[in-house]
Amino acid sequence: MSEEQPVRLHCFAHSAEGVSVFSGWRPSTGRGVEPVPAVLPGSAGRRAEPRVTTREALLADQLPRFADPDSGPYAFYGQGLGAMVAFTLARALQEAGLPGPALLAVGACQPPHISSGLPDVRGKTDIELLGILDGNGAVPASSDEGILLRAMLPVLRVDLELARSLEEAAREPSPAGPLTTPLLVVASQDNPLAPPEIADGWRRWTEGPARLRVVPGHHFFAGGHGLPRLLGRACRVAHRLARQPVPVA
Repeated sequence: MSEEQPVRLHCFAHSAEGVSVFSGWRPSTGRGVEPVPAVLPGSAGRRAEPRVTTREALLADQLPRFADPDSGPYAFYGQGLGAMVAFTLARALQEAGLPGPALLAVGACQPPHISSGLPDVRGKTDIELLGILDGNGAVPASSDEGILLRAMLPVLRVDLELARSLEEAAREPSPAGPLTTPLLVVASQDNPLAPPEIADGWRRWTEGPARLRVVPGHHFFAGGHGLPRLLGRACRVAHRLARQPVPVA
């Protein structure tokens, strides 16, 4: 693969502000795979732009990045909320008749048909949202935890609104049918929010091959070296398989 274009591994974080978790991945993904952290509007180097809170706004921002069929091979990885972002993009590309990723990898996320239990924050005031997030008064507003929660509220609101919008849209039938993209489900053994059993649910969302890989850690397992090494190997395999000619019946 050294003489070919590298597989670009577009990485979508668990939060609009969490993209830095991918910054040290390049040495670990290995030869021929280039991790590309996906920065959404309103975060990191795009702070001056309005944040996206709906599927429509997300696709308007991200889909043009993948509209060029000659842009070279690529794959998606999404962690938590980022998994729903990656799934949404892969589905939209298929619906638009555009070449999709060679691999869709999702981590720490329940499949779309299983509710995540996230609160619907649309229309909620800040005071109402704080009441939901702090467990009906479990975090005093004057405490360090309460101050931190208030400071994080704008980002939390965006993440929750976007997650809710993507979940609702994903449950609607796609005019293009199920994905045909190979799917890799990454789960951690010690994550009660998304245990390894989620792979069974994800398999119903693609007609392509689906595999499960279990990694050490809890919910936020993207910071170690094991995950990028795993994804690097998976990208190389998916790219090699995608280049093989389809046998004629």
